[in-house]
Amino acid sequence: MAKIIRKFCTVLWITVVTALILLLGTLLLNYGYKRYYSAVYPMQFAEEVTAASEQFGVEPSLIYAIIHTESSFQPQVTSSAGAKGLMQLTDSTLEWALNRAGEHGKYTAEDLYNPQVNIHYGVYVITLLREQFENTETLLASYNAGIGRVGEWLKNPAYSADGVRLHTIPYPETAEYVQRVQNARKQYQELYNIP
Repeated sequence: MAKIIRKFCTVLWITVVTALILLLGTLLLNYGYKRYYSAVYPMQFAEEVTAASEQFGVEPSLIYAIIHTESSFQPQVTSSAGAKGLMQLTDSTLEWALNRAGEHGKYTAEDLYNPQVNIHYGVYVITLLREQFENTETLLASYNAGIGRVGEWLKNPAYSADGVRLHTIPYPETAEYVQRVQNARKQYQELYNIP
């Protein structure tokens, strides 16, 4: 009987130790997963994003996803097309946004490297685009390819059945951009539990 009890205790001890090792391994993997994804999808410039989100009613996950996709949170970056800063605004887009806000001449193109200015006007541009494009994917396509192009695509039945949503985006770069922003937005929503 003592031999059976010892064998049972040994099996029980091995089972408990194995369960603890598995639990610890799972916790460490989960911790590592979250740390990795938090590094890949940072929430830098949170103060500026929160302020713009609240002022313009744009979801923070969308703002972070655009910044992630456009500039990887590098405020001094300039694209080959001349787009500047975190949200990659062109000089003409800034000028358009300033005119729409009744603030003509308030900032120069160099101010686009200032995170506060760039995020504020980048999010303002999103609100202006929402006036024309209620569908988020269409809005993102216009942010990337321009209002005029997307307006033309919406009129073409080869790209849009209802004039509101694009079922096909004819520019592969823009189609990829929209998908990348949507994927990043989902990651921000899941990692940080933000809208």
